[in-house]
Amino acid sequence: MPETSTALVFRVLDDRRSDLMVVGPRTRARYHPGKHVPFGVRIRIRPSRASLLLGVPVSELVDRAVPLRDLWGVPGDRLVHELAGLGSDHMSVLKRIEAEFLARISRTTPGDLSRSDLVHAAVAGLSTSAGARPEPVPAVARRLGVSERHLRDLFNRAVGVSPKRFVRIDRLGVVLARAHTGSWARLAAEAGYYDQSHLTGEFRRAMGVPPASFVTGRLPVPAPCETSRPSALPGGHRTVPAP
Repeated sequence: MPETSTALVFRVLDDRRSDLMVVGPRTRARYHPGKHVPFGVRIRIRPSRASLLLGVPVSELVDRAVPLRDLWGVPGDRLVHELAGLGSDHMSVLKRIEAEFLARISRTTPGDLSRSDLVHAAVAGLSTSAGARPEPVPAVARRLGVSERHLRDLFNRAVGVSPKRFVRIDRLGVVLARAHTGSWARLAAEAGYYDQSHLTGEFRRAMGVPPASFVTGRLPVPAPCETSRPSALPGGHRTVPAP
């Protein structure tokens, strides 16, 4: 599903291989066949914190999945090996990843922390899922004492998308969560769309089908994940489409 957050996913596969993938924000739905994973842990990273923790602009991860080793090198490989040795213990895996992230935060500069906090405050103001209508982007920028252009630059690095696109993805999440609860017209008003046709247009572009087809299970034909060409990540790392 479309998602504003970045995730870290640790998996143990059927052949006992382990991997640790960074799944970037998703701007549109993808439909894939199910895959059996004997053991897995998925950690959702707040939209404002991913760049701080991972050390790369999140704009390079949008709609992609990247092995952590491609971002961290040897430390990433070492972490995968350590996690694989913990067996099927979810809490042990979570605590080890938490310790790694805390160590990285401790080495972060005050300036980077300040910028991350600013984006965190902007995300709160722009979120529909917080239970209130999102503030207009110009109003958020004024409240935080920055220009719209500076806010957009910070957002692209820390969240991966512009503030306006963040709002579109976030309110779509509200629609998906309530899709079976009532009329589309009322849901459009509650989620902050101009009207039902506005909701329908954005839903179709992001989900690949109109709302009525989605809720009745008439979805696009699932397609297998395929390796993409190397992206613009530092060092020409290979990426795959986000699952």
